[in-house]
Amino acid sequence: MGYVVFHLDKSPGNESAMTDHIERKVIHPNVDPKRIHLNKELIDFPGGINNRTEAIQHRIRNAGLTRQVGKNQVQVIRFMLSGSPEDMERIQQEGKLNDWCKDNIDWLKKTYGEENVVAATLHMDETIPHIHASVVPIVTGERRQKLSKKKKSEQEQATPKRKYKKKDPNRVRLCCDDVMAKAKLIEYQDSYGEVMNKYGLIRGEKGSEARHITLTEFYRSQAIESRDLQTNIEMLLAVEDAKRLSIEELQRQKESELKNTEENLNQVKGQLKTERFKGAAAEVGSTLMDGIGSALGTSKFKCQQLEIENLKHEKHELQQEVEGLTQTINRKRSERQQETMQLKSEIQKIHDWLPDTPMLIKWGEYCEKIGFTKNQTRDIIGMKPFRFSGELYSNEHSQRFKANDVDVRLEKRTESQGLFRLLIDRIGLTQWFRQKYNEFREALGIKPKQTQEMSRNKGIKL
Repeated sequence: MGYVVFHLDKSPGNESAMTDHIERKVIHPNVDPKRIHLNKELIDFPGGINNRTEAIQHRIRNAGLTRQVGKNQVQVIRFMLSGSPEDMERIQQEGKLNDWCKDNIDWLKKTYGEENVVAATLHMDETIPHIHASVVPIVTGERRQKLSKKKKSEQEQATPKRKYKKKDPNRVRLCCDDVMAKAKLIEYQDSYGEVMNKYGLIRGEKGSEARHITLTEFYRSQAIESRDLQTNIEMLLAVEDAKRLSIEELQRQKESELKNTEENLNQVKGQLKTERFKGAAAEVGSTLMDGIGSALGTSKFKCQQLEIENLKHEKHELQQEVEGLTQTINRKRSERQQETMQLKSEIQKIHDWLPDTPMLIKWGEYCEKIGFTKNQTRDIIGMKPFRFSGELYSNEHSQRFKANDVDVRLEKRTESQGLFRLLIDRIGLTQWFRQKYNEFREALGIKPKQTQEMSRNKGIKL
């Protein structure tokens, strides 16, 4: 004879992920999509209820609870009912699977209350047929007292840690601890094993050191026991799927807790703002009722007076700073005007005493432009002749011409005030450029055009 698989665990928080898994809204690797149509719903939902999650909430809302359900309070107990792989295959081949399902549902209703069994689904699309059932732990009567254990000699004596006021024994409560008490878990194993005896299944050994395993561990143990390689693979996939579901549920629970915390925080902030507004309104009303005269002696009025005096003092300091800055600006402006007038006077003196200066400046700019250095340009406008070797640029010909150890000097024409001419080897610069251009054309075999030569005494007018 094989053993029954009787697994139950409690689940607080959102059940959407597990509902999607049970109702196959999400298809996982351990599920054979071709066999999903063989699954069966063994419990009918009430009118207007479409899925397992809604059925759980519907039962809690309509149970007649007098206390609000806590955020972390267990709202449903999950059951996974099955048997050893060989025995479940035998039950299915003998055509007893429907009877096995009916006996499971009858046992659940009898043990936990018909209204509390809100959902049950038979899965045929995995390796082993099994039932996922959901029980809402609604109980009646006084709650269990919490006991503290203290050893005396070799026996354990339990004494109540706290006495509770007795309430209505028929009061409806949502209490998972009462349903999953250690003594009751043993009773469940016994009674369920008796019901399953006719299918060749027995409960686990009493007093065994085997501990209660999780759904993930169950899948893992089934994979190890199975001799079929394909079964092992599917069971291992189921292990990973169970892990994923647990993680998703934990994430949903944490997100829900965080959202509730933010809502509570916003509510507290709103209350604080309301209290501050009420306090300010009451203070204004009290001030108006008491009158301005009675307010003169209050500490608040003195603080306001002191603050006003401080502001006046700061204003006075700022005014003094502004006045100082204004005086500085006016002084700087006056100094700038004086410097400007002095500069204009000096420029005027240059024009009066050195009338050739503006023209010499233009000649200096022109000399730098055609190829002379700054030092050479300074000698040119200083009327100092020098020898030059290099290249000079002609604007007329848009070309540079080489000069080899030529004499360079600037002469002033006596017959015309302010007129200068730049001489290269004693001839004007323009004529020198044209000679160099003709030499360039002759070197290329081009006959020079007949042009009227410039006289030696004609210079460049700038």
